[in-house]
Amino acid sequence: MQVLSSEPFDLVVLQPQEFETLRTYYTENKEHLAPWEPLRDRFYYSAENMRAVVVDRYQQYLDHTSLHICALNTEGKMVAACNFTNIVRGPFQACTLGFSVARTSEGQGIMTAVAKKGIEIMFSEYGLHRIMANYMPRNTRSPRVLEKCGFVREGFAKRYLKIAGQWEDHVLTSLTNPHFVDD
Repeated sequence: MQVLSSEPFDLVVLQPQEFETLRTYYTENKEHLAPWEPLRDRFYYSAENMRAVVVDRYQQYLDHTSLHICALNTEGKMVAACNFTNIVRGPFQACTLGFSVARTSEGQGIMTAVAKKGIEIMFSEYGLHRIMANYMPRNTRSPRVLEKCGFVREGFAKRYLKIAGQWEDHVLTSLTNPHFVDD
């Protein structure tokens, strides 16, 4: 387990042998997360697939092409995920943020704390200038997390992503690094 932070809970990047942590999180929260994610078949939740997902994510972490953070409670159980993907270098220096929280951990400020720490890592260690995050208009929790992290609304995209089998509109937001330094 690659520990990134221990405050206020462990924020880690899972290593391949720890795939069951991710599998348990997605299996236990399958119905809770379904309205906000692409359709998932049974294979998605299999040990074989989850191991492949963690292997891929760990390699991306090593290559600095994405960062998938897992928040673990004091019992070592995963309670939230925060993913910084689609990292683009060159003149863009940006990525996309996605996140989820376990049903049993909603409303406790966990997601905001995890996102803030992840943003700090992306700006300071990865040297990014911009982080983008999008949410469906009917989602009431995600915009509150983003607002608390300083994201601002930039636009609206019709039929932006296929979520739960339907093309969904999304509100587009972003956050720029106030301390960005050009090389």
